[in-house]
Amino acid sequence: MALQRVARRSLPDEVYDQLLAELLDGEIGPGESLPSERRLSEVLGVSRPAIREALQRLAHAGLVEVRQGDTTTVRDFRRFGGLDLLPRLLVVAGELDVKVARSILEARLHVGPKIAELAALRGDAELGVRLNESVAALAADDDPVARQRRAIDFWHLLVDGADSIAFRLMFNGMLAAYEPALEALAVVMSAEVERVEAYQAVADAVAAGDGPRARALAEELLSFATTSMLTAIDALEES
Repeated sequence: MALQRVARRSLPDEVYDQLLAELLDGEIGPGESLPSERRLSEVLGVSRPAIREALQRLAHAGLVEVRQGDTTTVRDFRRFGGLDLLPRLLVVAGELDVKVARSILEARLHVGPKIAELAALRGDAELGVRLNESVAALAADDDPVARQRRAIDFWHLLVDGADSIAFRLMFNGMLAAYEPALEALAVVMSAEVERVEAYQAVADAVAAGDGPRARALAEELLSFATTSMLTAIDALEES
């Protein structure tokens, strides 16, 4: 285990981060046991209460099983983990995991249109007004990164209109993984965020309560950048 002694600040957080990295990197596989609290305390140079708190956090996240007076067993994060792991899985040790990036893009392309459809079916007149205001703000901004943020604001409104806690949490998880790369993706995303008329078409369909049309238009809107980024990922995998 490539664990390091922890600096004397936010001890449980740092212990948690180090152990989580070990689990996600596959250094400790599902079914294997973590070292004892005593051993972790010695290796990391922190108190056992700090170790215990970090282990409890991992347990609450479904990543380990802690048994009183017994070993702490690693669980398969692919089966038991949540969307909050996406940002950590996307970039590991400074390297982009292209498979995770692909999965996020695929999920975005499938989830986004359904969110737009539900927003059209469940939204009210106020949603239509706010979407139009959002599109106007997008049109008025010519900075590539700022435009991405405007587009995100637009999708926040759609997610709120869809009134689905499951889709809201999915959106939050994907957004948390995507946001740190906003500047790096500015060129690729320009194919999408510059299509103000496409955002307006989705807004109009949602305001009209036309679910199928809102879904089709949202899929068309998202396909542009998704195709470009998937092509780039294919090139990375080939190289």
